[in-house]
Amino acid sequence: MTALEIQGAAARRAARQLAVAGEERKNAALTAIADALTERSGQWLEANARDLEAARASGMSPALLDRLALNESRITGIAQGVRQVAALPDPVGQVVKTVLRPNGLRLEQRRVPLGVVGIIYEARPNVTVDAAVLCLKSGNAVLLRGGKEAFHSNKAAVAILREALKSVGLPGDCVALVEDTSRESAGEMMALTEYLDVLIPRGGPGLIRSVAANARVPVIRTGEGVCHIYVHAAADLDMAARILYNAKCSRPSVCNAAECVLVDQAVAEEFLPLAWTYLKEKDVTLHADDRAREILPWALPAGAEDWDREYGDYQLAVKVVSGPEEAAEFIDRHGTGHSEAIITGDDPTARWFLDRIDAAAVYVNASTRFTDGFEFGLGAEIGISTQKLHARGPMGLEELTSTKYAVYGSGQIRE
Repeated sequence: MTALEIQGAAARRAARQLAVAGEERKNAALTAIADALTERSGQWLEANARDLEAARASGMSPALLDRLALNESRITGIAQGVRQVAALPDPVGQVVKTVLRPNGLRLEQRRVPLGVVGIIYEARPNVTVDAAVLCLKSGNAVLLRGGKEAFHSNKAAVAILREALKSVGLPGDCVALVEDTSRESAGEMMALTEYLDVLIPRGGPGLIRSVAANARVPVIRTGEGVCHIYVHAAADLDMAARILYNAKCSRPSVCNAAECVLVDQAVAEEFLPLAWTYLKEKDVTLHADDRAREILPWALPAGAEDWDREYGDYQLAVKVVSGPEEAAEFIDRHGTGHSEAIITGDDPTARWFLDRIDAAAVYVNASTRFTDGFEFGLGAEIGISTQKLHARGPMGLEELTSTKYAVYGSGQIRE
């Protein structure tokens, strides 16, 4: 057996124990994890400092460095998120529905864990904890493969998690880290059908598309975020500018950040200079179409590739549109089904946009940055699904379960 197969087999054994551990034991594990993360934050920060030093030396962008960085405040927030997950209802064993058949059979559809979840992700060490904790609470073992950029951070975090699990009598192998960050290990993990029940990629478009195209393990596709803000002719323009600034600039490296603003031609001459008074605070680079450049002549001309780019940085595509129909058609062509927003004071147009746009989250007069498990009340998330089967949008505890039928009889046989 390869090292990865050994880890997979151990995770499968651990998953069987975790599936029947019960809510009290799982919550005790999460509480122990939250305590350990804060008590041993120095160990985690020391490991993170090694990753940050290497990342700076390699020329990593400021936005990606921000994704990689930990500090005491972020660790406190991560630990708080763990406690919030512990406080959420346990989905395992919940009865979704009960059916009594004419022949007397009683059918109960119950939530059960998926089994062993594999996660391939990039340079965000908080994902290591968020993913592990959600899997644990939903009764799943998890096999984590982070990127080389966060290797030391991930290794330290998993060591803390495994020791916390053992302290409450659960197998440490409920959480495992693939320490080989080579492309070969990713390929092997994508084919680990004997041990993995589902594979979830988290990261940039290249990673997600590669996993979706090459994996033999069932994949839940997450995270590609070419998100749009459409400023309608009936918008409160100051509100629209503030929302756009938040959606683009509050944390540009995340998948729910806005990458393109569509501006109704009726308000473009007034809105675009107003929006720039906000965006220039972060020196946002604009990639604009011809009509927008007539208003902002210093903006860079947008190429065809700019409409499909997830910049992950202080860059924004700008397009002037004739109205809601053109905006919707543009989103159809260039959106990734993640999060889309309209800013408008016209209720019929808002309702039309909500019905017309096909995305996991559609907003009226709010920033796309709210598409997040914590903000949606899920405690945390394992990813934001942009597909339509099984789960869509932020994936919390229920999305990490499947169902099975418990069938109660009294001697029935099928004639």
